[in-house]
Amino acid sequence: MMQPSGQLNRSKLSNGQDHLRTKILQFGEGNFLRAFVDWMVCEMNQKAGFEAGVTVIQPITSGLVNKLNAQDGLYNLYLNGIRGGKFIAQRSLIDVIQKAVDPYEEPQVYFDEALNPDLKFIISNTTEAGIHFNPEDKMNDQPASSFPGKLTQFLFYRYRALPECDRLIVLPCELIDKNGVKLRETITQYIKLWGLEENFSAWLKEKVVFCNTLVDRIVPGYPGEKVEEYWHELGYRDELIVEGEIFHLWVIEGPEWIREELPTEQAGLNVIFTDDLDYYRTRKVRILNGAHTSMVPVAYLYGLDFVKEAIENELVGKFVHKAVFNEIIPSLGGDRDELEQYAGEIMDRFRNPSIKHELITISLNSFSKFKTRVLPSILGYYEKEGKLPELLLTALAALISFYKGQRSGEEIPLKDEPRVLELLSSLWKNHDGSAGSVHNLVEVILSKEEFWSTDLTKVPGLIQSVSDKVVKIQEKGIDRLLQDLM
Repeated sequence: MMQPSGQLNRSKLSNGQDHLRTKILQFGEGNFLRAFVDWMVCEMNQKAGFEAGVTVIQPITSGLVNKLNAQDGLYNLYLNGIRGGKFIAQRSLIDVIQKAVDPYEEPQVYFDEALNPDLKFIISNTTEAGIHFNPEDKMNDQPASSFPGKLTQFLFYRYRALPECDRLIVLPCELIDKNGVKLRETITQYIKLWGLEENFSAWLKEKVVFCNTLVDRIVPGYPGEKVEEYWHELGYRDELIVEGEIFHLWVIEGPEWIREELPTEQAGLNVIFTDDLDYYRTRKVRILNGAHTSMVPVAYLYGLDFVKEAIENELVGKFVHKAVFNEIIPSLGGDRDELEQYAGEIMDRFRNPSIKHELITISLNSFSKFKTRVLPSILGYYEKEGKLPELLLTALAALISFYKGQRSGEEIPLKDEPRVLELLSSLWKNHDGSAGSVHNLVEVILSKEEFWSTDLTKVPGLIQSVSDKVVKIQEKGIDRLLQDLM
C-alpha cells in the first residue's frame, strides 16, 4: 500500500486549472460550501466550459484559510448515497479555489478583490446567525465584524473603483427564510448607519441582484476515523477531505437571465431557477423535515437510535412511508407525481449507510419543529380530506410521550426551550396514570397558543384522538399502537 507523503498541492498534483478566472467571491470556507457550491463550480467547469475560479473569504477570525492556501485550494470530496436502489460512491478532486483570504490579517487584499473585473457572483454561508446587523460596526473598520458589514464595505469599494462594472449576483446560502432579502435589508441598514451617499444605493439597485435561495445536501464533513484510509488510498495527505451525500438541490429565486450566467443545466446539476421559492421551501419543510420530526419520537420510543435503523425497520419504516405518502403529500398542493418522486428521493437519503444520523440529535427543540414542520400538514389534511390524519396524530402522541423523559426505564436527554420542558415535566409529574389524567394533560398541551400559534383544542376530535394514542403508548407501548395502525 502506498504511504501518504506530504500534503496535497498544485506542484504535487497537476490539475490544469491555473487558467481559471476568479468569477466567484465566496464568504465561507467550511465543509458545506466546499461540498456543495465549489463542487458545482467544478462540475460546471468540466462539463459546461464555465472556467470559473473562486476566491474564498474567511468570514470570522478563525478558520481554514491557512490550510486551504497550504494545499493551493485543492481537496478531495467523497460523495455517496442511494440512487435508484443502488449505492453510489464518487470521489472528486475539487480544484476551483484559487486563493483564500483572511480579511482580519490582510484587509487590503480583501478589499482589492473588489477591483476584479471578472467577478460575477458573491456566495455566502456564514451560518443562520451570520446575516445580522451590528450597530457597533464602522465603515473604516479593517474590516467590519459582521458579514453584511464586510460586504457593504466591499460593494462600496467596488462602486467607487468600478462603477460601470457588470452586474453582480449575490447568492446567500444561509438557512433562513428570504435570505437574499434579509441580506439586502441589512446592507441598507449599514448604508444608513454610515451615511453613505445616495448614488451608492442607486448603484446597488442597478448593479447587484440579491437572490433568495434554498440549499439541500447533508454534509457530515471531515471523515475523522476514516481519514487515514483515504490518505493511503490517495497516496498523500489531504487535510481538507470532505464527505457528503450524493443528493443535492439548489433552488434560486431571481430574474430569468441568471440561468444564462450559471450553466448548471448543461452540467446536469439539480438546480432550479424560479420566481417563487416558497413552494420548494414548503415542500422541503413539510416532506423532508416533517418526516424527520414525525419519525423521531415514534422510532426513539420504539427503541431505535438512528434514521437508517428507523427507515429500515419493518414497522417504523412503514409508518414513516405511509405518513409521508398518505398524509403529508395529500395535505400539499402541487403535482402529486413530482411530490412523490421527491419523497422517494428522501427515503433513499434516509437509507444512506454512510450517514449516521442520530434521532436524539434531530429531537432538539421538537415542539417548535413540530409546529412548523408537521402541524401544517395535520391542519391541511383535515381541511382537504375532512378527517384527521391518524399517523401524524400518532407522531404528536409519541412526541407528548417522548417528553415524559423515559425510554425503557432510562432517562431521555431532552433538549428544548425551558418553558416547554417545565410545562411537560410538571404535567407528567402530576399524571396519575388514568385515561382521564391523560385527557387533561393532552388538552392543556393542545390549548397552548404560545406553542402552536392557535388553540388546537378547537379542532374537532383532536383531543380525543391524541389522548387515546397517548394512553395506548403508556399502557401497551408504541409498538402495539403501530401494529394496530398498520
